[in-house]
Amino acid sequence: QVQLGESGGGLVQTGGSLRLSCAASEGPTLDYSMGWFRQAPGKGREFVATISGDGDTTYYADSVKGRFTIARDNRKNTVSMQMNRLTPEDTAVYYCAAGVIPGRRVGNYAYWGQGTQVTVSS
Repeated sequence: QVQLGESGGGLVQTGGSLRLSCAASEGPTLDYSMGWFRQAPGKGREFVATISGDGDTTYYADSVKGRFTIARDNRKNTVSMQMNRLTPEDTAVYYCAAGVIPGRRVGNYAYWGQGTQVTVSS
C-alpha cells in the first residue's frame, strides 16, 4: 500500500508563491498517476492537477492553469506542485493522491495523503 505525505503548505500573501511536495513511502511506479486536489472550508474536494506515471502528460483545473505546475521525480518517489500568483481563492487543504486510473475525479485515486494547509491572505 502506498503511503503519501505532503509538505510545504503555509501562509502567504496574495501574489506570493508556495511549493508543495509529496513523498511516497513506496515508489510511485510508472503505473501510478499522481494528482493534487484541494478542499476549502464548506466545499467538496476539487481537482487541481494531475501528472501521468512517466511525467509526460499533465492536466490542470482551469482555475490554476498558467499559475501552478505539477512535476514528479520517480527516482526520489516525489511529486511537487509549484504554485505562483496565489489568491485568497486558493486557500484550502491540499491533498496528494495516487491512482492507476488517470483523471480528474476523486474516485480515480486509491491513495491519499493527510493534506497540507495553504492559506492566502488578502
